Amino acid sequence: MLPGSIRRIFCAAAICCFVASLPTFAQTAALPKAARPWMNRSLSPDQRADLVIRQMTLDEKMNFVHGTGWNGLRPDAAIPAGSLGGAGYVVGVPRLGIPGINMADSAVGVRLAATGSHYATLLPSVLGAASSWDPNALFLYGSVIGRELRETGYNMSIGGGVDLARDPRNGRNFEYAGEDPLLAGTMVGKIAEGVQSNHVMGDIKHYAFNDEETGRTIYNAEITQRAARESDLLAFQIAITMAHPAGVMCSYNKETVTPSNTSADWSCQNDYLLNRVLKKDWGFQGFVLSDWGGTHSTVHAALSGLDQEQPSDIYFGDPLKKAVESGQVPMSRLNDMVHRVLREMFANGVIDDPPVTEVVNPFRGRDDAEHIADESIVLLKNQDNTLPLSPSSVQSIAVIGSHADIAVLSGGGSAQVDPPGGNAVNPHPGTSNWDEHVWFPSSPLRQIRKQAPNARVEFSEGTDVASAVKLASSSQIAIVFAHQWMSEGMDAATLALSDGQDALVDAVAAANPHTIVVVESGGPVAMPWADKVQAILEAWYPGIGGAQSIAAILFGEVDPSGRLAITFPRDDAQLPRQEVPGMKLAAEHPNKEIPFDVDYNIEGARVGYKWFESEHKTPLFPFGFGLSYTTYAFSDLSVDSAAHTATFTVHNTGTREGTEVAQVYAVLPAATGESSYSRLVGWDRLTLGPGESKTVTVEMNPLTLSTFDVAKNAFTMAPGDYTILAGSSSSDTPLQATMHIGD
Repeated sequence: MLPGSIRRIFCAAAICCFVASLPTFAQTAALPKAARPWMNRSLSPDQRADLVIRQMTLDEKMNFVHGTGWNGLRPDAAIPAGSLGGAGYVVGVPRLGIPGINMADSAVGVRLAATGSHYATLLPSVLGAASSWDPNALFLYGSVIGRELRETGYNMSIGGGVDLARDPRNGRNFEYAGEDPLLAGTMVGKIAEGVQSNHVMGDIKHYAFNDEETGRTIYNAEITQRAARESDLLAFQIAITMAHPAGVMCSYNKETVTPSNTSADWSCQNDYLLNRVLKKDWGFQGFVLSDWGGTHSTVHAALSGLDQEQPSDIYFGDPLKKAVESGQVPMSRLNDMVHRVLREMFANGVIDDPPVTEVVNPFRGRDDAEHIADESIVLLKNQDNTLPLSPSSVQSIAVIGSHADIAVLSGGGSAQVDPPGGNAVNPHPGTSNWDEHVWFPSSPLRQIRKQAPNARVEFSEGTDVASAVKLASSSQIAIVFAHQWMSEGMDAATLALSDGQDALVDAVAAANPHTIVVVESGGPVAMPWADKVQAILEAWYPGIGGAQSIAAILFGEVDPSGRLAITFPRDDAQLPRQEVPGMKLAAEHPNKEIPFDVDYNIEGARVGYKWFESEHKTPLFPFGFGLSYTTYAFSDLSVDSAAHTATFTVHNTGTREGTEVAQVYAVLPAATGESSYSRLVGWDRLTLGPGESKTVTVEMNPLTLSTFDVAKNAFTMAPGDYTILAGSSSSDTPLQATMHIGD
C-alpha cells in the first residue's frame, strides 16, 4: 500500500500524523441525545446519514472525505485524538455522536498490533484459504479479522484483495484469491461478510487491475472493455454484490479500458471504473477510498467518483473545500461523498455498537487459523502412497531447511502481522520491519515429533548441502521444507526458488528415495525436481497454526482437501509475459520512475487455466487440482437448462473418509468467440465416508455462462449448445453433457 519513497519514511519515523494542516472545525455545543434523530435504529442507514448531514458544518463534512496523514509523514504533528496509530484515521464529529474511523491493514490478520501491545492472529494466506474452496472457511477467516479488529479498537478493515493472478510472480498474490473470477469473487466476498458480521466495516481492493507490483504507481493497464468485465471486474462484481462492503479501495495504477476510454486515467479518478461500473452498473452504495497516496487530483477525482482521499488531505483538504465553495464541485457531490461514509457507519453498526477494547484470545485465533490451514494445504504429488506417514512404521525422519525447527514463513508488506515474541528467526523488540522476512513461532519439527514419538527426528538447516545429505541418507524419510518469500512492493523475477533450494532438493532426493517436499510460498513456484521426489505438499503461508496442520496432513490425521486456486506453470516460458513488465526498465533506471504500459489484451479474459487451455499448454499442476488420501469417481451428469443446474454423483471409492471439491465447468458456444477454453461455473465441497456416494446439484452462476455485450453494456447468454463438464479439476472432467439455451 505504500510507495517506496514514502514507505522508507514510514518505516524510519515515529508514529505521528499531521492534524496540524487540517481545517479548523467550526464546532458548536454537543447536541443532547434527545436531539439526535439519526440515533433511531428503526430508520434506514440512508435516512440516518441524511439527518446527520443536515446538522454538519462544511468543515465537518470536509473532515469525512480525507484521512489525517500516515505515520512519519510530518514528524512535528500530533496524533489525532482517538487515532490508534493504524493505517488510517478519519476524525469524527463528537458533538453529533459520530465516532472517528480507525482503519487497520488486515489482509491476513491485524497489522501493527504490537505497537498497541496487542496480539493478532496470523491466518493462512488468502490464496491458501481460497484453495479450500470452502465459503464457510472464508467467512470464518473474515470473522477472525473482524473480531480481533473490534478487540483492538478498530472499526474498519482495509484488507479484501481480489485482483486476479494474471502473473504468478506478483508479490501480492498471497493476499489475493487466485486466478478465477467466480472462485476469487466468492471467497473474498465471504471474507468481507465475515469481517462485517462483527460490526466492523469491510473493504475490497485494489480496484482495478493492480495485477503486479513492479511499477504499480506508474504503469498503465491496457485491456478491452469486454475482457475487463469478464475477468478482473467480474471478480470484483461478484465480491461486491455479495458482501456489500463499506469501502472499495481504488488502486495505484492507470487503466486504458477500450472502447469506452480513449486515454489512460488513474484508477482513483477513472470515471468509467468508479461512476459507470462500480456505482451505476453494480449499484455500490458504499464509499471509494484511494490507496495510500493514490489520489492525483481534486476536481477531476471528486467528479469521477472518488469519495475519500487516503491517507492525507493533499487534494481533498483545502483544495476540495475551495472547489466546493467556488462551485467547481457541487455541494450535492460533497454531500454524496459524506453520505456514503456515514451510511456505511450506520449500516455496519460502528455507531450503534462501537468497538470495546479487550484482550485478544490467541488460542481461539490459533484454533481458527489451524482449521483454515487444514482445508487449505494442497497435496500435489503422492507417489506410491508415500503419504500419510505411519507413526508405527517410521523409525527415522530428517527434517531439512527453511527454519522448520522453529517457524513457518509469512508474507511481507502491509499484510505483515507481528509475530508473538518477535521474529522467530531474528527476534527484536517492536513491530516488524517493512522488508523483513518474518517467521512465526510454529515449529513443524516439534509437531512432527509429536506425531511420531518413537521415531528419531533430526533437523538440518540445509544451508550446508553436504550436512543435509548426510542426515537424509541416514534417515528412513527425508522432509525438505522449501520456501519463497513474497511481499507488497516487489515481484519475483522468476518462478524459480532462490538461495540454491532446487539444488538442495535434488541432492536430498538423490540421497534418499523417500523424499517429501513441503513448500511454503506466496504462489506457484517452479519445481524442476518434481519427478525426483515422492510427495509434494503446498502449504502456502500456513499461519500461526501451520505447523500443526502440516504435521497432521503428513501423518494422515487430516485428509488433504485443498485444491489449487491458481495454476502452477512449469516455468516462466509458459506465461503470457515471460518477463514481468517493467522489471527490466526499473533495473536499467534504478533512480527514475519511467511509466510503461502492460498489455493485458494478450490473454484478455483468458486468465490462468483459460490461457493454458486455449494455448494448448500443459502446466505443472492445473487449476483446481489436489490429491486426497482416498479416491473418487464421478457419474450420472444431467443438466437443467432452465434452472442452470448440473446434477451428478460423487462416490468415495477408497477406504477412508475424505473431502472432494466437485467442480463444474462450461465451454460456451462457438458463436461467442470464447469456445477455446472452459470456465468455472460452480462447485460443491463435500465430505464422504468410505464407500459413500452423494448426488449433488450445482447451481451454475449465470454471469460465468455469459459474455459481456459492450453495445448493450450488459452480460448476455448466447443461444446455442453449452458443453457442461464435471470432475475434480480444470483438466480432469470425466463427465460431459450438453445444455441448450434457446433464442
